[in-house]
Amino acid sequence: MQRKNHILLSIKRMYLDAAKKKEIFEKYGKSNTDTGSAEAQIALFSYRISHLTEHLKSNKKDYSTERALTRLVGKRRSLLNYLKDRDIMRYRTIVETLQLRK
Repeated sequence: MQRKNHILLSIKRMYLDAAKKKEIFEKYGKSNTDTGSAEAQIALFSYRISHLTEHLKSNKKDYSTERALTRLVGKRRSLLNYLKDRDIMRYRTIVETLQLRK
């Protein structure tokens, strides 16, 4: 019984494995190895933000996760501002694709 619970916990912790990252980078970056483009980073942050938001709905007093979520939102906002200044069309595309508020 304890082994089964351990396996379930380890699966739950692996919400963002290498395959999922590769899929995100493939979809939003220029290739599956394009991990540095602003669009790929924004998409990855958005995925992590949605996961942490769901976690916080059931764990309201998890303040360290709340802090991590706040930092991620700030990083994503900075990247969005950077993209908006550099290339407005790419900015509009990623905001529309990820359905983000402006």
